[in-house]
Amino acid sequence: MATALLDILDSDLCLHHDGRQVCSPGYALLEGDSYRFGETARGSARRQPRYINTRFWWQLGTQPLQPTLGPARHTADLVHAHLLEVHRAAGEPGDVVLAVPDSMGRDQLALLLGIAQTCPFRVVGLINRSVLAAEAHTDTGNLFHLELQLHQALLTQLSVADGQIRLVRSHALPGSGLLALQEAIVERVARSFIQNTRFDPRRKADTEQTLYDGLFNSLQGLQGSGEVPVDINGYSTRITVEELASVADRLHDAVRQETGNVPGHALLLDPQACLIPGFASRFSEARAVEKEALPEALARHHEHILQPPDDLHLLKGLPSGTAPRRQTTAASTPTPSTAPRRAEAPPTHILHNARARPLGGRDIVLTDHCRLSREGVDCWVIAGDPEVRVNGAAYRGATLETGDEIRADGKSWLLIEVEETA
Repeated sequence: MATALLDILDSDLCLHHDGRQVCSPGYALLEGDSYRFGETARGSARRQPRYINTRFWWQLGTQPLQPTLGPARHTADLVHAHLLEVHRAAGEPGDVVLAVPDSMGRDQLALLLGIAQTCPFRVVGLINRSVLAAEAHTDTGNLFHLELQLHQALLTQLSVADGQIRLVRSHALPGSGLLALQEAIVERVARSFIQNTRFDPRRKADTEQTLYDGLFNSLQGLQGSGEVPVDINGYSTRITVEELASVADRLHDAVRQETGNVPGHALLLDPQACLIPGFASRFSEARAVEKEALPEALARHHEHILQPPDDLHLLKGLPSGTAPRRQTTAASTPTPSTAPRRAEAPPTHILHNARARPLGGRDIVLTDHCRLSREGVDCWVIAGDPEVRVNGAAYRGATLETGDEIRADGKSWLLIEVEETA
């Protein structure tokens, strides 16, 4: 596959290219005036916590870094540096498709595309990562995809109908990210050491780092045997699935609350979620999503996903794998003829070429033949060109809503809501 895929999941950001993958979790470590990322940075997180940032993907923006961390002005600088490092490690592919989580806001997405324009690769596609992950699981009409980001979990609902798989909505689950779950597991393991040996691996940064470094292998071992030994500095204890199963109770309850009223659904779990002891076994409808699933889905739907670099739009749908493939390109949002619309707050900005323009009281000229016209309070319609299309369908005069994609004269615009923060 000539086109690379960058899967933007901050807990395990992966660039897939020519059959290999380079994965780098979203940790940044300041060393002098430069930065180390990924596993190298994670390996120093307990020893040098003041020089670590794990929020730069989650809080992607241009606000000044608080607290400061070396020469980086803001999280966008750290994201840029991380992208460059991963790109070099993966052999510097020329064309890259970005798979992004639904938690990435439109302003963040616009900023990410702006950052990518300064990198030595071309972005030739933009798609929701849950859609790619679910592409091979379209034998049921309702799907939920659970991903563990560093600072939160994200549960995304998808629907399969009329030969299409589409994103419906997503729900962030705060307090259930990978870091919080790891912290809870480490606390249980440290307690076991204290009870059995009176040795507390968390009293010193070096032994605490050793405990974190070995956590992945310990969790993998639990998948096969149900019990594993943990050895640190000559001290040893044993950990069982039963001892750790309750660390994900909060996550389990939140997922059950969100999915319980949807009949006949499947729950797709990213690899990190599958590693949480006893978690997957509590859902009879759970299915594992392998890392390779996303690049394989890209290979199958290459022609639907690739876009001109100067006219990118976020795809939130694909032809499903088990239904006859449609000949039209998947729309970024459901068309009025195939799916119900969601109730959204009215749009506040219009996004074009990675720039967001506020919607004010005046009409906005889109092309020589059409314009965005205001009718009443927060009501916008398109005046002019009869050939304009909204969400892939011919425009019929309906009031526009947040998330609508407008296409005319070979150009595209997206109506968005920009939330104000306190």
